[in-house]
Amino acid sequence: MKKAFITILLVLLIDQTLKFWVKTHMMIEDHFSVFGDWFYIHFTENNGMAFGITWGGKWGKLFLSLFRIAAVGGIFYYLTTLVKKKAPSGLIISIALIFAGAVGNIIDSAFYGVIFTDSFHRVATFMPDEGGYATFLHGKVVDMLYFPLMEGTFPDWVPGWGGERFLFFRPIFNVADSSISIGVFMILLFQKRYFPQEKKVKVDEEKENAEVVSTAAQ
Repeated sequence: MKKAFITILLVLLIDQTLKFWVKTHMMIEDHFSVFGDWFYIHFTENNGMAFGITWGGKWGKLFLSLFRIAAVGGIFYYLTTLVKKKAPSGLIISIALIFAGAVGNIIDSAFYGVIFTDSFHRVATFMPDEGGYATFLHGKVVDMLYFPLMEGTFPDWVPGWGGERFLFFRPIFNVADSSISIGVFMILLFQKRYFPQEKKVKVDEEKENAEVVSTAAQ
């Protein structure tokens, strides 16, 4: 459990430190280069699910926040169960990464709307006297990691996209998102090591639980 705790603490510390700095030093759509033309800090905010998808207005946002909190509770229970069963340390770390990433984004949704002003055309103020830009559980998730690795034009023979411009990699994300993705990738990459083929029924149950955890954290 010590390794899992340290993993969760480090992810949350890095994630929230970077988000807090961006929120208090940049306006929406501000950006600067970190490494040439392929890595930028580009400030944007996500009002919904992954890739900026929104659903159901304020009530949808509330439902999404509550669902995330419930999912995090389930992930934490699964993590403690793995620790008690002395599961492979790699699996425990993977679930800890997913848990930390989910918690990191929940913090934004739950509290950032209360403790910050909005970031449109101004740098946000921390703990403003007039109150924040949204109510509890209605805040926006701060994103800033942008990797436009490749830009070009689709060949004319490509159906539907011929002659159009493309950009790879377009999504803007954060450390919490990366933590979830790394955790999921580790489970997929090392699943045979994490779920040894001793008892097939037990293996299938454990894999199904891990997949549910990974999906719920997104």
